[in-house]
This record gives sequence, C-alpha cells and structure tokens, in this order.
Amino acid sequence: MPNDTAMFLGQFLRAPATIGALAPSSRWLAAAVCAPVPERGEPTVVELGPGTGPFTAEIQRRLDGRGHHLAVEVNQSLAALLAERFPTVDVANDDATDLRRLLSERGLRQADVVVSGLPWAAFPDDLQRGLLGAVAATLSPAGAFTTFSYIHAVPLNSARRFRALLAERFEEVVRGRTVWRNAPPAFVFHARRPRP
Repeated sequence: MPNDTAMFLGQFLRAPATIGALAPSSRWLAAAVCAPVPERGEPTVVELGPGTGPFTAEIQRRLDGRGHHLAVEVNQSLAALLAERFPTVDVANDDATDLRRLLSERGLRQADVVVSGLPWAAFPDDLQRGLLGAVAATLSPAGAFTTFSYIHAVPLNSARRFRALLAERFEEVVRGRTVWRNAPPAFVFHARRPRP
C-alpha cells in the first residue's frame, strides 16, 4: 500500500471535515481498535470510515472468511479503492447515519461489533449524535463499539462533547492505552452495552 499516504492526504485536502487525518492509521492502532472482533462464530462486523483499509485488513485477518463485514465509506474514491482492494468485503459508499437501513437491505438485524475510523472530533454536535445514535440502535445488546481519538484532540470542545456522548449512549466506556506507534499518537475507546 505504498501510495496510501499520498491518496489519503489528497482526499483530506479535498474534504478535511470527512477525512479528519493526514495519513492512514498504523497497524498497531488497527490491532488495538479491532481487538473486539471475535475470532470464532459468524459475527456481523460493521466498519465506519474505513478510508484506505488499515482497520479493514485487520478485521479480515481476524474474521478469516467468517461472518459478514460491512464497510461504510462516504468518500466515493476511497470506497472504490476499498472495494477493489478487499473484494470479499461488503463496501457501501453511503452515509453511516443510515446504518439501520444498510443492515436491513442486507438481511442483517444487528451488528455484533462496530469499528469506527471516523474523525469524531471534527464533527458538529448533531452529526456526532446522529452517528452514535445509529451505532447504538443497531448494535446487539452484547455488542462492542470501538473508536479512537488522537491525543492532541483531547482538549477540544468537540472531543469532550463526544466523550460525554459516549458515556450517555453506553453503560461501559473504557479508554485504552495510548498507541504511540501511530502518527499522530492515539488511544482507543471500547464501549459496550448500548443504552436504549
């Protein structure tokens, strides 16, 4: 994936509010974010904002041909790249706020795991609420939601608002260790038991 950084940077310059990063996530961050993906059974895994696919690759490694992996990418160029790169992944070039419809169209009732690469701190309040509401509404009661935040974004009002919203929508929210081997460094949020 030698040209991923250049492509990612180009898409960021075109739409910084929807891309939210200058480079793809590292394999170390991908491993931390995708840890809740089960290594057995037939889980439904939803990935939001897969970009060029670092989390996608880790989810596919963990699933090893099992279950259903739906990747929702709003950026048309990135969605096309992802579909070409990962032909066994169900890539939807769509809006993640329509997650219930996207699952229903595929005959899927709920997600067992939702993995997010979305730039939450770049989003306004109504979009954060709409996206997180869609996640909580489609996640199974025993399901897991994981996302990450860059450490430099911690003091931002939008990042604080998102952390409060996570606590409002989920009974359990755990902040993981900082992943220093990422540019920029980031930490992971693991959330479980969505509130009705």
